[in-house]
Amino acid sequence: MLTFQPPYFYCALELLGAELYIGLCVHDALVRPYGGNFLVVMLLYCLFCAFSPVSRRYAASAVLLLAYATEVTQYYHLIQQLSWERHLWARLLLGTHFAWLGLLAYTTGIAVVVTAEQVFQARAAANSV
Repeated sequence: MLTFQPPYFYCALELLGAELYIGLCVHDALVRPYGGNFLVVMLLYCLFCAFSPVSRRYAASAVLLLAYATEVTQYYHLIQQLSWERHLWARLLLGTHFAWLGLLAYTTGIAVVVTAEQVFQARAAANSV
């Protein structure tokens, strides 16, 4: 059953704005590829949590596995194998270049999300006492 959690949705919208800014305005070798990867897992996590009642640990694991799978498709040049090089949305969603540091950026992004969730839960527990 779908549920709606507004705080996660609003966070996802803010992260989407940051991703769009990076995608449209930043053209460097650090922030665009790795900052984008770092933020996209947070964005996906927030979207997942905004509409799904599953555990936060499951959501984080699912998003991280999806991110890894996307990076693997880049390693095997799936875009080229499917002849989708000219399709902007395919390139945006699947990416075009594999990077080991991309995997690190995904992992770091999820680690930040999991840590933030633990901090928020601890604060909520302390405030309810």
